[in-house]
Amino acid sequence: RFGTILADPPWQFTNRTGKMAPEHKRLARYSTMSVDEIAALPIGDYGADTSHLYLWVPNALLPDGLRVMSAWGFTYKSNIVWYKTRKDGGPDGRGVGFYFRNVTELLLFGVKGKNARTREAGRRQVNIIPSRKREHSRKPDETYDIIEACSTGPYLELFARGTRKGWTAWGAQAEAYEPSWPTYGNHSGVKKKRRAGTGDLFER
Repeated sequence: RFGTILADPPWQFTNRTGKMAPEHKRLARYSTMSVDEIAALPIGDYGADTSHLYLWVPNALLPDGLRVMSAWGFTYKSNIVWYKTRKDGGPDGRGVGFYFRNVTELLLFGVKGKNARTREAGRRQVNIIPSRKREHSRKPDETYDIIEACSTGPYLELFARGTRKGWTAWGAQAEAYEPSWPTYGNHSGVKKKRRAGTGDLFER
């Protein structure tokens, strides 16, 4: 089982009528899942008795993210904020939002079991990642460095959109992603794709 789990579920956005919000329908690049479907996944079975969970959630779905974390058997403790920036370091205002134009996204942090504090490095780590936006839904690579410094392995990434050395990756796009476009180097100071294990964790 895994000491640390990182998950970026394909959240389904709905508007006040209960339908998928048009702006998110337009941006969709992959199939989404309802909150009930995400919460029902047996993620807790893959965490060690003492383990950490990092869960990406959009601002508008914060209550759903907390519900999913609890359903998976983890207790919410804190969060890390991804502050989406332009090349000049200013806020990237191209995001969507009904009340405000979002330039942040939340990485919720939860624990399971006893003595589940972060490593010593975590107590010095500020909870913000200022980083440029990338292709649709892909998160900053700095996330991995922070997690590896603050939490113990083995490491599992769910709904992965790439692979990383030392991690087990599960997701429909884990092997499909290849950083090939000319401006890729502008995004998060990324490194070349590295292979890791993949597979279907939920086949029983």
